Amino acid sequence: MFENLTDRLQAVFSKLTGRGVLSEADVDAAMREIRIALLEADVDLKTVKAFVAAVRERAVGQDVMKSLTPGQMVVKIVLEEITSLMGGAESKLVFSGRIPSVVMLVGLQGSGKTTASAKLARLLAQQGRSPLLVACDVYRPAAADQLEALGGQLGVPVFRGDGRDPVAIARAGVKEAVATMRDLVIVDTAGRLHIDEAMMDEAAAIRDAVRPDQVLMIVDAMTGQDAVTAAKAFAERVDFDGVIVTKLDGDARGGAALSVRSVTGRPIKFIGLGEKIDALEPFHPDRMAKRILGMGDVVSLIEKAQSTIDAGTAEQLEARLKEGRFTLDDFLAQLQQVRKMGSLGDIMKMIPGADKLPADAKVDEGALGRTEAIIGSMTPRERDKPSVINGSRRERIAAGAGVSVYEVNQLLKQFTQAQKLIKQMQVAERQGKRGKRRGGFFPGMSGRF
Repeated sequence: MFENLTDRLQAVFSKLTGRGVLSEADVDAAMREIRIALLEADVDLKTVKAFVAAVRERAVGQDVMKSLTPGQMVVKIVLEEITSLMGGAESKLVFSGRIPSVVMLVGLQGSGKTTASAKLARLLAQQGRSPLLVACDVYRPAAADQLEALGGQLGVPVFRGDGRDPVAIARAGVKEAVATMRDLVIVDTAGRLHIDEAMMDEAAAIRDAVRPDQVLMIVDAMTGQDAVTAAKAFAERVDFDGVIVTKLDGDARGGAALSVRSVTGRPIKFIGLGEKIDALEPFHPDRMAKRILGMGDVVSLIEKAQSTIDAGTAEQLEARLKEGRFTLDDFLAQLQQVRKMGSLGDIMKMIPGADKLPADAKVDEGALGRTEAIIGSMTPRERDKPSVINGSRRERIAAGAGVSVYEVNQLLKQFTQAQKLIKQMQVAERQGKRGKRRGGFFPGMSGRF
């Protein structure tokens, strides 16, 4: 969603970082371009004015003008101000000591409340909570059915009540959580296509009935400033505690995510990055700011790897590598672990410097699928000992996988390179250990230094 904004900002920074000295005129020119870039990204006008003024005030200071790298200092200032614009630091859910805790979701119809309810239930269940979903949208056809289907996927129960009175359903849902020993209630409320008094009154009535620990507003990033306007109206009437921004994986301009914090004064708690039930993650302003500026997000990448990669599989592979064993089955297992982390394009965006790759160096999202098909077309002996794969076997494997012989050859070449790299690492590790035993850091070197 922020690709265009990222490209525009990087173009501005490339002009600044290439200069040894910056004048006030240089800074003003850069600020004009940044202002245009933010407005084109659909960021709220007042927010843009305040942001540009804050950056300019710091950028024309003595610390920047006299710096040996003034361009880099301006980049640092922009990074800090974007981080501050989006809240500064992660804002976590705050629960009272009562059981069950109650989270209430509000927002316009179509913003993704029902899906966000299930995603939030999954995320909090992973943190040790025992959630109950309560279906209070009695107006939208099949809304409760949708929530029940999502709850079924997660193994989370859904309370539907009488299906007529949203306030009564919410109140009874809390009682049901107590009776079934659930320590968390997530209330999915009804929405409308636009702001109206009836929706606001109903949301306020449900809030008063269940006294939620947290009220979260669902904001659809695809609707731009309309989402910010709706959030502002809800803030005045329902007084929500935080925001979940959905559909940040879309191709809209993304200004809502940058504006909502400054306009409503409420922090973004979570962001939705896809339709899948696991596509919800806590919002970290500093990490998002780095992504927007094309600096990657290594911390989020590590966390994603830790949450998706199977520890048992990793330990087995480590043991096999220590024994000097690495087969195509191991190669496939590693690729499948990477696949669990999401699309290759999204992973690449988290790696610092990946945005500097040539434009023609596009990520082939189908490569992992073809690799899996090729290895799956091999016999157990071929996967264990690829050296036996001759010309006729390559033709058979290619036909079975629905690919060309060239692609089979490329895979075998990549695998051979991976084997060589692993052997080099093993040799280096053994030499390092021998060097340490001798007291040095290199083979044959004695003494400490």
